[in-house]
Amino acid sequence: VASEVRGHQRAPSGSREFKELTKRDALIQLQHELDKLLGTVPEPRQPAVKKELDGFASLFHRFLQEEGPSVDWDRIEKLPETLVMVRDYSTLPQPSTDQAHIMLDKLVVVKLNGGLGTSMGCHGPKSVIPVRSDLTFLDLTVQQIEHLNKTYKANVPLVLMNSFNTDEDTQKVIRKYKGLQVELYTFNQSCFPRINRESLLPISKNCNTEEDIEAWYPPGHGDFYESFRNSGLLRKFIDAGREYCFISNIDNLGATVDLNILNKLLNPADGQSAEFVMEVTDKTRADVKGGTLIQYENKLRLLEIAQVPKEHVDEFKSVKTFKFFNTNNLWAKLDAIERVLNQNSLNMEIIVNNKSLANGTNVIQLETAVGAAMKSFEGGLGINVPRSRFLPVKKTSDLLLVMSNLYSLKNGSLLMSPQRMFPTTPLVKLGDNHFSKVKEFLARFANIPDLIELDHLTVSGDVTFGRGVSLKGTVIIIANHGDRIDIPSGAMLENKIVSGNMRILDH
Repeated sequence: VASEVRGHQRAPSGSREFKELTKRDALIQLQHELDKLLGTVPEPRQPAVKKELDGFASLFHRFLQEEGPSVDWDRIEKLPETLVMVRDYSTLPQPSTDQAHIMLDKLVVVKLNGGLGTSMGCHGPKSVIPVRSDLTFLDLTVQQIEHLNKTYKANVPLVLMNSFNTDEDTQKVIRKYKGLQVELYTFNQSCFPRINRESLLPISKNCNTEEDIEAWYPPGHGDFYESFRNSGLLRKFIDAGREYCFISNIDNLGATVDLNILNKLLNPADGQSAEFVMEVTDKTRADVKGGTLIQYENKLRLLEIAQVPKEHVDEFKSVKTFKFFNTNNLWAKLDAIERVLNQNSLNMEIIVNNKSLANGTNVIQLETAVGAAMKSFEGGLGINVPRSRFLPVKKTSDLLLVMSNLYSLKNGSLLMSPQRMFPTTPLVKLGDNHFSKVKEFLARFANIPDLIELDHLTVSGDVTFGRGVSLKGTVIIIANHGDRIDIPSGAMLENKIVSGNMRILDH
């Protein structure tokens, strides 16, 4: 009988007290589980693992505290038309070679290298996928930095932030760069436990990630700041007189060190140095989901699609209302990172990522984005850069562009062909079923077609391309289910729609 009575005395679930109790309870239970996990770690590694699990506990605590959306839509202010907050790249002065040499001594280059190539059907780190003449993302990055160091007689260090997914493979690969003029450092971002969506408790039973890799996740690149400090590298570079780091995704081939931006940071004309710079570029229809810059409570900050209330998503995607999107090329002042961490004021929006594991368990992983830290710094600045600084390779359709004659390779950097009339990249959509994996994609092209005059390409179904094909204007090739289309060698398709069935048989 007692249990029945107790069952009827539930506080109404809307009441604040009840919520506070359940939150406190969830936090206590989580802490208990984390302590148990820590008990499975060998003594020497305990302090380091404890630091990570504490980081997770505070993220989880913030997750419990959050009520409603982090941005009140009606309080978003339009970016002022004046170029105070978002500077146009073309207005930045160019430093001399002598200045460049001095400035580069104050820079550290960081590449976010935590991602796997799984979405493109590759095993291991995404950074080791060959992109161009058998060179990988990592090769190209190292070439860029080496060229920079040689040209300006500088010594810019390259730092890779790996995840537990990519670290081991990356370490094997970077041995081959030993003889080059590049100081290479790596550190790992945190490794956090996935949480059961129903119980809000970790699904993992011990801290050996190898044993149960599905129970752990790297918490997004917003984890950069804490992990960089925990690795000891932040302090090391500050002590060595370095002032800024340039952070970008390893798969963005356009994110090269830009001396004009570095000059703006180190030698500002108005004496006001920005602690945080976000490179943005003009939005096109292909980028409607990308994060954008807004003014909010008199500060610049990043607005991601995940923070937008459902009824405003269309407005968010409009190219008119929000003109720019974040390239995730960021510049941050090292001592400011340290200050913000010490003050514990790095308040980045939490992204809740829902996943279902192979065994059907629903889990959540709490993540943050590196650009969301912008609002925690003083003197944030957006710089509207040319599209050429944003060349990410997320899908095989992007790979098609960077492998093609649209670009030439020079010292690890991709330069758009001067023969292209418009500096915009073509819009390419390749069917998921036949083209989404790198291996399949490569098997479907005898060699990469000439794309210099292409505006738009859609390919769907079982389609293959012979040698020396050239595509111009808008080309749509659709092989319906059960059909196959072979585009013959040497074909030139201009503003064409090809559908049906077309087999070329080898005689």
